[in-house]
Amino acid sequence: QVQVVESGGGLVQAGGSLRLSCAASEHTYNQNLMGWFRQAPGKEREFVAAITLSTGTTSYADSVKGRFTISGHHARNTVFLQMNSLKPEDTAVYFCAAGRGIVVRTRTVDFDSWGQGTQVTVSS
Repeated sequence: QVQVVESGGGLVQAGGSLRLSCAASEHTYNQNLMGWFRQAPGKEREFVAAITLSTGTTSYADSVKGRFTISGHHARNTVFLQMNSLKPEDTAVYFCAAGRGIVVRTRTVDFDSWGQGTQVTVSS
């Protein structure tokens, strides 16, 4: 199974920025989909952003459009999430995930390898 490791979380004031990084341990032709999800206390895990590394096709949740940017490096199996204009409601544990296929997908079931998560806290 592919191992996924996130880094870059932390504490930031509202309006600030953070950059999350994620690396997958191996690459296969079909291990092309990578994404970010988040889970706040007492809430279900929700989709944030995803990318297909081979084409650069991206998808975003409405709540982060225009503020967050996902990018990736195909050969290095890495993905990044640049988060700008952060709001207190962005506070959550952020999870990186890897999946298969060449079409960008947004459901948790579309991803089969998950990282341990990194805490992002935005103070008001």
